Amino acid sequence: MAQQKSLHSICRWTFNAGKGGFVPGNIREKWNANNLTTVKTVRLIRDKIAPRLPANIHLGYEVHYNSEIDEKTAARFADALVDAKISLAMITPGAHSHFAYGGIASLDKKELVAARDLGTKTVDLAYGPLKKAWHKDVPPTLVLWNGSYGYDLASIGVRAMYQTLKESVAALCKHEEKAGGKLYMAIEPKPNEGHPAMLLPTVASALLFWRRLEEEFDIPRAKKGVNKEFGHTEMIGLDLINDTVEELDSGAMVHMHLNSQGYNDGIILGGPGKYDIDHGTRVNGMNIAVAGLIRAAGFARWKGHDMQTRAYDNERQGIDRVVRSVLSWEACDKAAQHLDETELMKLLAKRETAKAEDMMRAAVVNAQKFFDQMYQ
Repeated sequence: MAQQKSLHSICRWTFNAGKGGFVPGNIREKWNANNLTTVKTVRLIRDKIAPRLPANIHLGYEVHYNSEIDEKTAARFADALVDAKISLAMITPGAHSHFAYGGIASLDKKELVAARDLGTKTVDLAYGPLKKAWHKDVPPTLVLWNGSYGYDLASIGVRAMYQTLKESVAALCKHEEKAGGKLYMAIEPKPNEGHPAMLLPTVASALLFWRRLEEEFDIPRAKKGVNKEFGHTEMIGLDLINDTVEELDSGAMVHMHLNSQGYNDGIILGGPGKYDIDHGTRVNGMNIAVAGLIRAAGFARWKGHDMQTRAYDNERQGIDRVVRSVLSWEACDKAAQHLDETELMKLLAKRETAKAEDMMRAAVVNAQKFFDQMYQ
């Protein structure tokens, strides 16, 4: 029996020369943007990462418009994806690169118009020269990351910003529908960055937002939902499992970003109250539980690796981090499949939670063994 295809996408922004500031800004000098273009990144993934992954994995690519891809480079980028047998998995307007006062929620009319224009151009590029790079069965997701629509001043103006945001996203959805109606649209919740306070900080916020768009602007919720970002849930100290249940219960899990703040494995540091560290996927009990939930729900869309190599990694180690992240998820998924769910539910029904804990711990051990086998 052939293995089921597993869709993983890799982010352009993972391949950077270094953060700068308090850590080296050029430790991976070969990954400087002048050397490692977006097209060259696609080829690097094809040559250095794809050969190290199991045959059932199909790779996708995630990119910002217009900082990493634009009208001038789109055709060559699409050709590179097709040549590498890598699909366009996600595109997002890089509004945070341009707009610091709310973006598509801005009360500054000039900024608002420019930010909305960036969004419509993102849709047009996806349906234009990038269309040839779509997966034949699994269309890309257009993710709205709320890095620009936030605020740092407590005032009555926040309500006006929220209403402006609704109007902007509703208009973008209508533009996408006219363009073809095939893209999935996802909001990526985040508690902070690039502002101390964000308009859509949690999964619950995003779910409510889509419902309000349906009620107020007649925007259908089909193909609309959440980009599930593991690390953002951890940053705010919320429950990754409950977020998953809410997303699935609302039919709103349309894209995923697999990463970690280092909160759940007892080894890597991070977690609530920390900045966005973006470790790769970890082998841990939380991820095994999530893997079991989404498999039971039939989730078969893109699982993106929104991660950063460590500030001390060279290029070889950075590539290895990406490979490890993909294999860690596959290992957790495999461990979830080997878990005796019937027995686990019996134990929970009998209040035998210590024995249920033993089962989950054994699943983590199995996941690490599966990882070791695939990595070697």
